[in-house]
Amino acid sequence: MDRLSSLLKHFNPHAATFHQGGFCGTAHIQDHGRYGHAHLLRSGRLTFRDKHNRIIELAEPSLVLVARPLGHQLVATEADAAELVCATLQFDGGANNPLTLALPDCIIKPLSALPELGSNLDWLFAEASGDECGRDVVLNRLFELMVIQLLRHLIASGSIASGMMAGLANARLSRALTRIHSEPQHRWSVADLAEITNMSRASFAAHFRQVVGVTPADYLTNWRISLAQKRLREGLPIALIAAEVGYESPSALARTFRRKVGTSPSTWLQQAAR
Repeated sequence: MDRLSSLLKHFNPHAATFHQGGFCGTAHIQDHGRYGHAHLLRSGRLTFRDKHNRIIELAEPSLVLVARPLGHQLVATEADAAELVCATLQFDGGANNPLTLALPDCIIKPLSALPELGSNLDWLFAEASGDECGRDVVLNRLFELMVIQLLRHLIASGSIASGMMAGLANARLSRALTRIHSEPQHRWSVADLAEITNMSRASFAAHFRQVVGVTPADYLTNWRISLAQKRLREGLPIALIAAEVGYESPSALARTFRRKVGTSPSTWLQQAAR
């Protein structure tokens, strides 16, 4: 499985389109809930304000991706003649999964800088302005494809400097990360992972920490706990989850879960369901 597919297998995006067409006024997007947002400025001008009151003026067709539930505002006057297509985004594994946490709070890019998304966006805009049957379902799928294409672009361009996405952009480290993502149940050692990357154990450990920001052992543990949280949300018993994510017993998983999350799996699940 390739480096992006191994990630999306667990934390896939799901879109729901909620606006197509002209936009005038102020939209306040709240920072609570379970949804991120994607906004496509098809034409006109738009002002974006993030949760830190940073203001960005968009004067050409652009993509705005806020992958996690973070507050922001969209502002346009009648003279701006803004045309927008917008969708909410929900990811398998919850709002704060490893994929969304690896992304910046906000990604804003002119569409001219994303030529690989061109065909998909042409189709998306055509659907948004049309009235064919099944339009909403098609728009949702096209938004999901757009997110995947953007992730592919971020990895290929190496535009995120640290963290998981930077590791996936690294030719050697991506091999180890992909194996961790695909086979969390395996008893990985640093030596095993170093061998996959054709590096010495010491060089691999140092390079991994420098690029990804944590040790290989911590990354593996964090990944396993994230998968356990996802599977708990899906209703699996901890006895089955433990073996699936590489722990010899439910109690071993529960101990590590409490150490990393600060509470037991059952308590965490109750809190996550609120």
